[in-house]
Amino acid sequence: MTTFKALIAGKGETGTSLAFGDFAEADLMEGDVTVRVTHSTVNYKDGLALTGRAPVVRRWPMIPGIDFAGRVEASDNPAFKPGDLVILNGWGTGETHLGAYAQKSRVKADWLVPLPEGMNPGEAMAIGTAGYTAMLCVLALEKHGLKPSDGPVVVTGAAGGVGSVAIALLAKAGWHVIASTGRAEEADYLKGLGAAEIIDRNELSAPGRPLGKERWIAGVDAVGAHTLANLLSMTKYGGAIAACGLAQGMDLPASVAPFILRNVALLGVDSVMCPKPRRLEAWGRLASDLDRDKLAAMTTTIPLEDVIETGRAILDGKVRGRVVVEVG
Repeated sequence: MTTFKALIAGKGETGTSLAFGDFAEADLMEGDVTVRVTHSTVNYKDGLALTGRAPVVRRWPMIPGIDFAGRVEASDNPAFKPGDLVILNGWGTGETHLGAYAQKSRVKADWLVPLPEGMNPGEAMAIGTAGYTAMLCVLALEKHGLKPSDGPVVVTGAAGGVGSVAIALLAKAGWHVIASTGRAEEADYLKGLGAAEIIDRNELSAPGRPLGKERWIAGVDAVGAHTLANLLSMTKYGGAIAACGLAQGMDLPASVAPFILRNVALLGVDSVMCPKPRRLEAWGRLASDLDRDKLAAMTTTIPLEDVIETGRAILDGKVRGRVVVEVG
């Protein structure tokens, strides 16, 4: 029987467990493409799954990990052939479908996108779901009709994965980027990515007024709760906030005032079930618009064995930028 190395999450009478072990290829789940996984990453959602701080995993046993890049080993779908380099983000991998922290994965062809020309698998996972989500946020703001000449853009959770990539993308596009962070020591890092201003997250994280002083025309928010409410209350007339995360909470203690008095829009951004045409658009734009030197500056690389510890660290706010996992 063919086996491969995997991180296996289990659940028993005494609780949940995480352990590296051998997994049988015959036990992989249904799909028409088998991929030899070479790289993965650690996103905030992976941290929640690895620590059990939120009920991300909904099938047991489970191989965690919501994204991967790798090479097709076998395919029953004409869209892919052995040797093709591919990327997967979301679609329930690591939640209801065996995920990325393993040397092999079997998935549906519709879940995969080709690795963009000129990008290697390590770079794809340096971007990962966090960076791909950041690009979806930028696209949402653009499709709303907003442009750099309209005013500043604010990015919350700026030193995290979504925030770091969003800053780099927006700055390259000509935006005046205001970065909100709770880590003052990361100011030089954020300015290196292209942030023009740094503000303390405490300015946004406490309960605020229904309407505040207009400070920005657009925003990318990965935090939620009071932070998102305050972003909306300080958005200029006709502006929009793209929301994609819940690091502070799932609630939104806001009023309707920004929406009906300033014509502000709240743009919800989902990466998990995002339709394939939009995924291809996002990855195409990442390949052309994201500065590879800035991507390298925000990236650290770890072996698969370190993902459990890194999952804890990302929830504790101790991870800067992006983490690439070399699966091997």
